[in-house]
Amino acid sequence: MTSYKELGLVNTREMFAKAVAGGYAIPAFNFNTLEQMQAIIQAAVETKSPVIMQVSKGARNYANGTILRYMAQGAVEYAKELGCENPQIVLHLDHGDSFELCKDCIDNGFSSVMFDGSSLPYEENIRITKQVVEYAHAHDVTVEAELGVLAGVEDEVASEVSHYTKPEEVVDFSTRSGCDSLAISIGTSHGAYKFTPAQCTRDPKTGKLVPPPLAFDILHEIEKRLPGFPIVLHGSSSVPQDEVDTINAHGGKLPDAVGIPEEQLREASKSAVCKINIDSDSRLAMTAAIRKHFDEKPGDFDPRQYLKPARENMKKMYIHKIVEVLGSNDKL
Repeated sequence: MTSYKELGLVNTREMFAKAVAGGYAIPAFNFNTLEQMQAIIQAAVETKSPVIMQVSKGARNYANGTILRYMAQGAVEYAKELGCENPQIVLHLDHGDSFELCKDCIDNGFSSVMFDGSSLPYEENIRITKQVVEYAHAHDVTVEAELGVLAGVEDEVASEVSHYTKPEEVVDFSTRSGCDSLAISIGTSHGAYKFTPAQCTRDPKTGKLVPPPLAFDILHEIEKRLPGFPIVLHGSSSVPQDEVDTINAHGGKLPDAVGIPEEQLREASKSAVCKINIDSDSRLAMTAAIRKHFDEKPGDFDPRQYLKPARENMKKMYIHKIVEVLGSNDKL
């Protein structure tokens, strides 16, 4: 058993309370590689922002749980080395699909876990979430739950159809499960193809797809029923068109990729939404930089030559999200 406190990590309890009161959201960036982790920490330190480094089940299998534990500890020490005396870093399991997986992450240094029972029957979702909560709270680990289903594909999470969260269920669910935060479905979606062209309109000037708006009426109703309770948005990458265009210009094929407009995420950040998940934008920034480098410098074969610009491009994106979208800068 390794406690996250031994690694210098924190849980989300105080972090979320400050975000809800302050009208901003904590960035939750998924990572799989050293370069992503470095870019996340560099951006968080430079902007003086708390940050959640999150890992999916697939990412944990890819990177290895033991290595991830030491990467998280290294992230804390790296932040201090960069000049942050008291970094606020969470290591979070994204979309845990079983009690056993959540328990294993808690036992191996995670400071926050998500149990995603959104595809299960309502009572079963409550039952397993409560089981996770009881084990997690015994180790001072915080738990995120999900109510409602997001469409799209990301790692091992996939659903063709979204189901909006029902506001009339949130009080009963959060009370009976004991969860610390609640991920809701109001129209965000996983992956780089968050909406089909049929779901969008096209800008007559640019020809670009314009996605449908988020269901803020549902969010506001949930806020009324759960005043001050931490709300989470998954599937909130904006799929920057400049990165998509760079990928397509250098041999990629991402036709009609579309994400959540940043102005809507900015609005959500000022509400009870205190954690916003961003994964695909990091992948796009990394891929765009690597494709461009390979196209322009085909003789390069040292991974450092193309991973360095990839890291810089991700860092640039993370800083933009922290400062211009989520408003979590200068909160340390």
